[in-house]
Amino acid sequence: MEKAGLSTILRSKNTVFTFKDIALLWRNTNANLVKRRIHYYVKNGALYSIRRGIYAKDTHYNRFELATKIYTPSYISLETVLQEEGVMFQHYNKIFVVTYLTREITCDGQTYVFKKIKDTVLMNSIGLEKKENYEIASKERAFLDVLYLYKNYHFDNLKSINWDTCFRILPIYDNKTLARKLDSYYKHAGRS
Repeated sequence: MEKAGLSTILRSKNTVFTFKDIALLWRNTNANLVKRRIHYYVKNGALYSIRRGIYAKDTHYNRFELATKIYTPSYISLETVLQEEGVMFQHYNKIFVVTYLTREITCDGQTYVFKKIKDTVLMNSIGLEKKENYEIASKERAFLDVLYLYKNYHFDNLKSINWDTCFRILPIYDNKTLARKLDSYYKHAGRS
């Protein structure tokens, strides 16, 4: 069973596993046995312990995948997406995640910033892209998340924003202030 257990993990497409993920992969409901096996694999270098209850095949795991495993449900958004999409030029070494609470955690040398958003937004998949092992916001969803969560924010380049997509996603927030902000940015972007 030991080798079959490890090989099941190694064959998985995931790079990051919670304790629960491993128990499900092994189809084992005996928590003590699962803990002992995981401890054995970590001690012998076959698994890498990232933080309590979260493990990886090795040190080359996907950091976005880890970010969405620390607190679930969650998705990559905000500055992380907007920076990658060229909407903001400021460089952040942190990974920004939207979830059900606000926290900042440094784990294995990487800082993760978790921002709380209301459940109706968090649980709605419109504007989210499902990657192999995590979800990430489209630039329009990330843009709306920023407008919703921050009072004032400066964006460097709104030329690539698809305004029709923004207005299509807007109703999930059910927020009149956000609607006014979006309308203002849309009118301003149209003049530049």
